[in-house]
Amino acid sequence: MAFETLIDTNPDFASKQRRNIFRTIIVLLAIVFIGRLGYMQIIQGSAYKLESESQAIKQVVVEPFRGDIYDRNGDIIVNNEPSFTLSITKNDFTKESLILLSSILEMDSSEINEALLPYKNVSKFTPIKLFRDLDFQKTALIEEYNDLLPGVEIVVDFKRLYNFYGNMAHLLGYSREVSEVQLKQYPYYKSGDVIGQTGLEKEYEEILRGNKGIKFVTINKLGKKVASFDNGRNDIPSRNGFDMFLTIDKKLQAHAETLLKGKRGALVALNPNNGEILAIASKPDYNPRDFAGKIPSDLFHKLINDPAYPMYNRSIMSAYPPGSTWKMLVALAALQEGIIDINSTVNCRGSIQLGFKNFKCHGAHGTISVRNAIKVSCNVFFYETAMKLGFEKMLKWARIFGFGDKTFVDIPSESKGKFPSEEWLINNFGSFDEIPAGYLANYGIGQGEIAATPIQMALYASAIATKGTIYQPHVVRYIHNNITNKIEPISYDKKEIPIDKKYFDIVQKGMWDVVNSGAGTASSVYIQGIEVCGKTGTAQNPHGRDHSWFICFAPMKNPQIAICVFVENAGFGGVVAAPIARNFLMAYFYPDSYKIISPPSSTFTDPLDSISNQITDKIFPVH
Repeated sequence: MAFETLIDTNPDFASKQRRNIFRTIIVLLAIVFIGRLGYMQIIQGSAYKLESESQAIKQVVVEPFRGDIYDRNGDIIVNNEPSFTLSITKNDFTKESLILLSSILEMDSSEINEALLPYKNVSKFTPIKLFRDLDFQKTALIEEYNDLLPGVEIVVDFKRLYNFYGNMAHLLGYSREVSEVQLKQYPYYKSGDVIGQTGLEKEYEEILRGNKGIKFVTINKLGKKVASFDNGRNDIPSRNGFDMFLTIDKKLQAHAETLLKGKRGALVALNPNNGEILAIASKPDYNPRDFAGKIPSDLFHKLINDPAYPMYNRSIMSAYPPGSTWKMLVALAALQEGIIDINSTVNCRGSIQLGFKNFKCHGAHGTISVRNAIKVSCNVFFYETAMKLGFEKMLKWARIFGFGDKTFVDIPSESKGKFPSEEWLINNFGSFDEIPAGYLANYGIGQGEIAATPIQMALYASAIATKGTIYQPHVVRYIHNNITNKIEPISYDKKEIPIDKKYFDIVQKGMWDVVNSGAGTASSVYIQGIEVCGKTGTAQNPHGRDHSWFICFAPMKNPQIAICVFVENAGFGGVVAAPIARNFLMAYFYPDSYKIISPPSSTFTDPLDSISNQITDKIFPVH
């Protein structure tokens, strides 16, 4: 009614002119909408189609490169190179993908399914790194057929490169895919990640591994990456692992491994003035290069079932009776306790009778002092000295020198060796007074319930060289922090053995006689111009040939190196172990006369030269 009234009272309201204006506005709006629709459908259609297919945002893990490892001279030992890894996401992986992928990889589809079986409990949305170190041809084919392989992706990974001669297997160790047990133990890791399993790769895993990054990408309905999300503004960059600089000289290390070739044993050489290990070798060993990139499925099984135990690090794990190398400890303990002095003598007639057992010597040495007893390795002198010393004092000094405990070298899986505790002796014999004298006599020459590792014996030789200072043995000198771009030295412990220096002088002279007098048990080790102090040892073995030991340090007045050589089932220490030590000493003191093959050295300035004042030694108590 009101509308009709408005028309009736105002005839211009619905005039022809107004109707035309209204129609024009409607037509213009229609043209704009139709034009915009055509632009979006025809001109921008492909772009909108791609965007419409981007169904979700996905987090892609960016793997860091593990830290590099250098020797003491700045020569690179271990670094990385890019490697291609095939990743499968089960949620997107189809039967058609499986057929095409098996053709590209030249594998039966059942092999791929079998490779996926260990990951059956992994989320179907989590990418699984299935095949590592793909060759370029297969990688190119997978990328070419990318659109036909939903759930399949090539990721850039890394593999270790080893730039030296020899193996360094037990020192460096190897990295391998994380196990189910480790996944539960370490939340940082996901299925398919690589973790250090042995050696330095394990001990310094958190330093070497770096931190993963995260890249946010949009994906389409096939699970394929389409574009970076928000131009990467929310991405978290990865951080590569820190580099490590070792105390090892890779040329000496290669030489040590060569000297042990064909034998079962170990060689440990260290600087007695700071505990830096110059070389540490164990044979038999394995090639860590076999664990880089694609690892043969039967490799690990073969190694752990090899009767030569190549995975076993004899330098820090094998413990055997030290034999006559133990005699210096007995001498030092007896001297410090006042049981003997420099002039004390024992009459050696070739053996002593204890109960119903005859304890033999290598010869009848007659009246003999402590210095000469060390020189000729007289058993009778140390039988009698040990019995005067007694069990309690023997135990006390063995513990002070570190036997029966770890040296805490920075290589994992170290053995404590073996030395009977007071509780063990009392439990087995009732009291110290009831222990047969023969046990003490045996302990006096490093036999019985005593077992030491080569690293322990090298440290023991080092303690004699320094006249009582023991530095914690180690193979890592410092870390390069790539965040602060600074060198971070590592401080290590040391301790003092409470024995008067004059007693160390007596023992050192006895060890000097062993090598230099012409009448000692290791005259073959003599090196003109270098005063070598050493001691042979032959460890009795009820199951076969005796084991061969030799420990030494040089030079006598300003020791630079202490060495332990141990060879299983090799017989007399002076015949097998001692010549190996001499050969190594020659390479150390006269490197120009020994052509030790090694890749070219780099120009290197030791950062510790300028920051040595930052390194502080800690004194820890003797127990």
